[in-house]
Amino acid sequence: MDRTAPIRGGFPVPVLRYATCVYGLINKAVEGLVRSRFGDDAWNRIRARAGLPDEPFIGMEQYPDKTTYDLVGAASAELGAPAEAILEEFGVYWVKYTAEAGYGDLMKSAGRSFPEFLRNLDQLHTRVRLSFPHLAPPSFSVSDETESTLVLSYYSSRPGLAPLVVGLLRGLGDRFNVDVAARGERVEGERPHDRFHVRWSARS
Repeated sequence: MDRTAPIRGGFPVPVLRYATCVYGLINKAVEGLVRSRFGDDAWNRIRARAGLPDEPFIGMEQYPDKTTYDLVGAASAELGAPAEAILEEFGVYWVKYTAEAGYGDLMKSAGRSFPEFLRNLDQLHTRVRLSFPHLAPPSFSVSDETESTLVLSYYSSRPGLAPLVVGLLRGLGDRFNVDVAARGERVEGERPHDRFHVRWSARS
């Protein structure tokens, strides 16, 4: 059974074992965010604090979840920012990064509008698994949709990543030229998950 321990900002970090892995593309994006916003020196300090060697991440190689959690924790400590804020900014960055890293056509196929894209997130991950067969993605579902609001449910075995979803919503807002507001809440029970009440409006 996994256990968790909090770091700065209440960010939970598994401390016993890691049941899943992420592909290096995620960690490359974390590095890209830090280098672009804070410079190479900041990245080197964060990498060292996380106990990682000075070598590039391989996009198609698998890394333990611990690597990514350690990077976020180290970034929080080095930059003096809550881990939640770092995760949210990473979510914004991830939308642009994936589009520029060769997955633009795949993202275009997921939808031509903000709500359509959200409805197709699980289908998008199914397509991504053709290239990343060991991917362990989260699951999303949309409900209570109106012309400008919906409820997005987010299911993941990885703890503490709800702020990243808020960032993804913001990034998708940039992609589809809409302003997005999201209010999240934790839902416990038989299948715990995070629920986001999302509202959007066209930018003038």
